[in-house]
Amino acid sequence: MASYNEQLQQVWHEYEKEKGYLPSTARDACMWGVERGMIAMPELDPFDELAKDMSRALREEYGTDRYGRRYRKNHAVRVTKGGVQYTMWAIMGNAPLDHMRKAFIQRRQQIVGDCVQLDTDVRVYNDLNPEQEPIQVPFDFSPDVEESRLMIEGEAA
Repeated sequence: MASYNEQLQQVWHEYEKEKGYLPSTARDACMWGVERGMIAMPELDPFDELAKDMSRALREEYGTDRYGRRYRKNHAVRVTKGGVQYTMWAIMGNAPLDHMRKAFIQRRQQIVGDCVQLDTDVRVYNDLNPEQEPIQVPFDFSPDVEESRLMIEGEAA
């Protein structure tokens, strides 16, 4: 039996095929799949939905320090206890050092993982399209970070 993700992927592929492989939204594909009985509407736990909403709100809360720097107030660390993954949140100014260290390490690992996948995707695309000029994506973000930081500091001045 296919996993839930595999079922959703199958709906997406069949939707794309029927629609002529044009860019589309996941919502449109889901509506299409539900209408055809390919997937069912999920039964939602209200507390799970509230927790997702709270996590999104916490992720989006920013503060400004005394130097005018905008920063994320709340930071998450993923932990596994008894085989179940939890996301533990803490407020930056009150969080223990160990929590913040883990939060920053995990965020950096996410960025690295995204870069590795982007590099693979670009390389595969270029291999699939040898007649086109290859797309090149630089992965040294130092100039981008510095430029953005200077722009932010210039706006704060």
